Amino acid sequence: MKRIVSIILVAVFSVSTAFSPSTSSQKVDTNAKIKAVFIYNFTKYIEWPEEYKTGEFTIGILGENEALFQELDKMSKVKKVSNQTFSIRNIEDPSSLGNPHILYIPEDSTDQLNKALTSLKGKSTLVITEKPGLAKQGAAINFIIVGSRQKFELNKANIEQRNLKVASVLENLAVLVN
Repeated sequence: MKRIVSIILVAVFSVSTAFSPSTSSQKVDTNAKIKAVFIYNFTKYIEWPEEYKTGEFTIGILGENEALFQELDKMSKVKKVSNQTFSIRNIEDPSSLGNPHILYIPEDSTDQLNKALTSLKGKSTLVITEKPGLAKQGAAINFIIVGSRQKFELNKANIEQRNLKVASVLENLAVLVN
């Protein structure tokens, strides 16, 4: 099963890359594309509480990550999360997070992780980061590079603390962290 899901993730990325328009004047950030595909696919294997399954599904990006914002925004125009449309928001201040379904904290904003976690207390927000060690410091999912491949750490306790449920398929693909 793990191999099948891995093949699907690679196929989705390969297809999206193959059909992406690219010119010499247009820089393609493949790292942002890969992370956007991962983030979107995480939505298929995380279950939010019932009250989060209506209205618009929101993904917040704390700080600046224009390339990832653009990739997720492209997806939001043609895809849904279950039956929900989704949108992407840039968030400058962790005290004004609102109630996003997913909060992505880029590496250059990780100094705001603790403030963000405090603002999200009692909310069912999946916190995703990209700096080594952050899955042990409160993030639910943390992007890492293993060898030359993009992988992710998953801290199941942090996910469950946010009243979220993770599918075993996603657990099997992750580097588990306690």
